[in-house]
Amino acid sequence: MKIVLSPNPYRDKNLHAVREAQRILEECGVETCMCLPFRPDHGMELPQGMHLKDIHTELRSADMLLCFGGDGTLLHSARMARTYNVPVLGVNMGSVGFMAELEASELEQLRRLAEGDYTLESRMMLDMRVLRGERCIFRDTALNDVVISNGAVARVIDMVVYGDRDVMMEFSGDGIVISTPTGSTAYSMSAGGPIVEPTAENIIVTPICAHDLMTRSLVLGRDRMVAVKVGIKSHKSAYLSADGGRAFRLSGGDVAELRCSRHRINLVKLTGRSFYSILNRKLGRRQ
Repeated sequence: MKIVLSPNPYRDKNLHAVREAQRILEECGVETCMCLPFRPDHGMELPQGMHLKDIHTELRSADMLLCFGGDGTLLHSARMARTYNVPVLGVNMGSVGFMAELEASELEQLRRLAEGDYTLESRMMLDMRVLRGERCIFRDTALNDVVISNGAVARVIDMVVYGDRDVMMEFSGDGIVISTPTGSTAYSMSAGGPIVEPTAENIIVTPICAHDLMTRSLVLGRDRMVAVKVGIKSHKSAYLSADGGRAFRLSGGDVAELRCSRHRINLVKLTGRSFYSILNRKLGRRQ
């Protein structure tokens, strides 16, 4: 069994957690290698003697990706894991870490991986493309959500939202979140959207601060095609981002089309904690 260890040095100072995980796994006979999930900044301090490999090269022959960080790190890692169809196990080194299976204090549970004592939980993803006229100018895939917003400018943007080319809503506001069930507990929830079990098969459409009494969040079936058109007369900036990645600037008349992806992500489950216990522990009552 080969596991790629992917630390976030900004979260795991001196890589204490990832090196402890490496020790535990190698004691169990698991082959490991260390790969950063992103290009290191100039001046980033790493422990001396740390041998880092290229993550894309190693994922081609890996059985699992073990990432250390917050939800942002896991989402970034999941995009690479999707390319190579490798399951992902997250270790929380952040503040909430809702998607992570383990806390840094639970690394001993990694011994169960060598025994095959774990399950995989399949999560749906969203494919997105941006059309400018008939031309596709941008594509991406999201595990959590795709957000269209006004950026840092405190002005509303005009949007028309279609479901299979029928108008579902038309409003002015700060933007819109189109999320998977996995992403329903992230920005979508903060914007007033519903919480949906992460293994469900739905597309959640949640307006952000809609200037309209009747515009509300919608839960759609997985086969729906959702399109968001930025007001054609709008001269205000609108930005699109998938899973919190780099923003893509939209112009008036641009259309973002989203649908359920044929790609899926498998998350490794070890603890047996239910979605509801995680929900209460991370976002609700402290237990």
